[in-house]
Amino acid sequence: MAKKKVAKKAAQKTAQKCSCKEVLVVASKVKAYVKSKGMMSSSDSIAALSCQVYCLLDAAIERTKANRRSTVKPQDL
Repeated sequence: MAKKKVAKKAAQKTAQKCSCKEVLVVASKVKAYVKSKGMMSSSDSIAALSCQVYCLLDAAIERTKANRRSTVKPQDL
């Protein structure tokens, strides 16, 4: 249980560090996928998802740098 709290705090810190610039996801594809699951998506969900993608990529880039590489690989994600 303690590990979950630590992981949650780390995720919150990462989310705070992220700077959401432009949208990185295809809105129509995301909305179509959500709709295919029988759900609806709000207008804010695309921006929030894009911000999460930025955070994921930033973390992967940091891991890549820590491993002294310049190529982001699937295991970095």
